[in-house]
Amino acid sequence: MTRDVKEIFARERGGPSGASGAPPAPAALAAKVRTLGPSMTRSMQRVAEAVAGDPAGCAALTVTGLAELTGTSEATVVRTARLLGYPGYRDLRLALAGLAAQQQSGRAPAITTGIAVDDPIADVVAKLAYDEQQTLADTAAGLDTVQLGAAVTALTAARRTDVYGVGASGLVAQDLTQKLLRIGLMAHSHSDPHLAVTNAVQLRAGDVAIAVTHSGSTGDVIEPLRVAFERGATTVAITGRPNGPVTQYADHVLTTSTARESELRPAAMSSRTGQLLVVDCLFVGVAQRTYEKAAPALSASYEALAHRHRS
Repeated sequence: MTRDVKEIFARERGGPSGASGAPPAPAALAAKVRTLGPSMTRSMQRVAEAVAGDPAGCAALTVTGLAELTGTSEATVVRTARLLGYPGYRDLRLALAGLAAQQQSGRAPAITTGIAVDDPIADVVAKLAYDEQQTLADTAAGLDTVQLGAAVTALTAARRTDVYGVGASGLVAQDLTQKLLRIGLMAHSHSDPHLAVTNAVQLRAGDVAIAVTHSGSTGDVIEPLRVAFERGATTVAITGRPNGPVTQYADHVLTTSTARESELRPAAMSSRTGQLLVVDCLFVGVAQRTYEKAAPALSASYEALAHRHRS
């Protein structure tokens, strides 16, 4: 029987506000804005951009003052605060004050990483390196460790794990599958949508299905996850859009940083960086829980391949 999606949302994400667990630390606020911004309404985006752009100035404003500054309403300000993970506007103001204090302590400001056609190759290297670092930092700051721990628990006990992804996300799905296989777990990755669905039909309670989709709206990934969800498997979404369509069929949502797309660097390239960090977190978490089995399995796989690396 299909589970009640609304009930899952309320249980896993802390109720209708969308907040989960403790409010994010001040340092995570900018990352939250970058990650959640694309899924906000335009009026909420104006509030989010204002608080991220001028935390000190906004910390000094009342809810009415911030609403007037951004041309929105008090209700929009409060909704934005809650979507960013704060119980109310007062909690957001405290985080803004903390962020402002950190910035005034001498931390270097963020730099623009857009790559121009005529950039020297040294600048390209520096900008790409910075962008990768920012993607990893944003993903780590926004990752819900409660959801991550629950996903690790499910993977540790799973009879079988299926991972769905297409395009660049398909490479990430293959990476997770390979890691799980090397510690002795049953795992399959599926980039063919027909094969993914036919395999999802065989899943049941005690199995795990993972969808990897940065956009959160890839139909070829959502469909097998929906089938697995309806068969009773534990479902996980790794996505850059925490309110995307894929999450309605996910018991656990692991959010990655929103990719910064440019003409010379498609979003798929930077989005994969955040996805791979989440995959590594899942893998290490499972390896820790199953160490007595995982360690010998890893040693055996290294030994089996050692002769291929000898000159």
